[in-house]
Amino acid sequence: MEWAVSSKKRHSLRVLFVDDENSIAELMRSELPRMGHTATVRQSPGAAIEAIQKNVFDAAIIDLRMPGGSGWDVIDYLREHCPETVCVISTGHGDRDDAIRAIRMGAYDFLPKPVSLFEISNVLDRIAEKKSLQNKTRALEGRLQRVEGRSDLIGTSASMLRVQKLIDRIAPTDSAVLILGETGTGKEMVARRIHEQSERRAEPFVAVNCGAIPENLVESEFFGHRKGAFTGADSNRAGLFEVANGGTLFLDELGELDKSMQVKLLRFLESGEVRRVGDNEPFHVDVRIVCATNRELQQMVQEGRFREDLYFRINTFEIYLPPLRERLDDIPQLALHLIARHLKRDVVFPEMLPAETIRVLQSHRWPGNIRELANVLEHALILSDGQAIQPADLPRSLQKSSSQEPAVAEVAGTIPFAASGTSVVSGEPRTLRQMEEEMILRVLEKYHGDKPQAAKELGIALKTLYNRLSQMTGHRFAG
Repeated sequence: MEWAVSSKKRHSLRVLFVDDENSIAELMRSELPRMGHTATVRQSPGAAIEAIQKNVFDAAIIDLRMPGGSGWDVIDYLREHCPETVCVISTGHGDRDDAIRAIRMGAYDFLPKPVSLFEISNVLDRIAEKKSLQNKTRALEGRLQRVEGRSDLIGTSASMLRVQKLIDRIAPTDSAVLILGETGTGKEMVARRIHEQSERRAEPFVAVNCGAIPENLVESEFFGHRKGAFTGADSNRAGLFEVANGGTLFLDELGELDKSMQVKLLRFLESGEVRRVGDNEPFHVDVRIVCATNRELQQMVQEGRFREDLYFRINTFEIYLPPLRERLDDIPQLALHLIARHLKRDVVFPEMLPAETIRVLQSHRWPGNIRELANVLEHALILSDGQAIQPADLPRSLQKSSSQEPAVAEVAGTIPFAASGTSVVSGEPRTLRQMEEEMILRVLEKYHGDKPQAAKELGIALKTLYNRLSQMTGHRFAG
């Protein structure tokens, strides 16, 4: 049959089919799932309304004349309690007046009996497309509210070229992706680029910060809820998984999820099914999950704060996004891009950033990463009146750190250790990288080689510490 062999990607709908004829009811119980939809079949208006009270439906195909009531009763109930359900009338007794009444009541289509399976499949495809467009609109509204920029990955450093190469490999698949990196490094940009290079690019990209949702509303935000499911649930609401159906759901700051929601996320990853709060029956959605965190999930697993089985589920493919201090060569190109975005131009000339200004920018450690750089440049553009940015236009904190650069290693306390383990002679010229290595070795010495403790005191991710150590040869902490 056509719906079984069609190459077009189908969106699964939750369909309520109401008809008193046994042969038609049994046929639809088997054929609707073959079309790719979830079917609930009822043979009387009363039974249909009971089903609506327990579950939310995307579409309802309703016969008008049945023993014990009328299909209009079901339509009236849906109109009042579930206005998002798309109604289709199918009847062998309809006339012009019924058709006009159906239109006035907001019915999506009117199908005179006998109705072929092809007609039913076709109307459900059109409803699925309508639902998909609604989800895209909701996702777009969320994007506009955040006033986000384009998903450009700026930089030609070796680390960023490696990130882009990984994106190119994983984007065409449907595998789960875990993006690691410090706050402000652009993890959402990477997730968006994965979506834009995937076959799901025409479907919604929905981003959510797991740490920004109140704990008592997380389940409702993710999975949606029925009207009356809890105090304040005044209407049925689609959850983020449902809005992202067919596309990509980006879960930022995943480490902030509590254990109960970790269980529900794991259940979805294993079954592909979600259930609205207050619903009895789950339904299937087709969503690719991309996660991100600045937490050390492996350490959280060891401490019992993150489920190990969920960690392995989401970590099919890992992308590490380096902090800005590890890609200082990208700062000129990245800064020009941020300036152009702020000035709402396609491009700005390199003269906007004189060499001395670039030197100051590259001497800063950027604890806030790209987000901090964007704020610094916005500050500087205000002072420069949109002209070339001079060092004096930068925040005082950057100017001060640049002028005191030789003293950076002294800030942390006593005389640091050199790569050999011996003390450094005061006044000996050293590069910023040498001072950084000395600081790492001194803290490792303090904690007798305990890398997680050292990373915590240094204020860097454990993965960053390992990367630094792999670049440092000839010392006993390399392994």
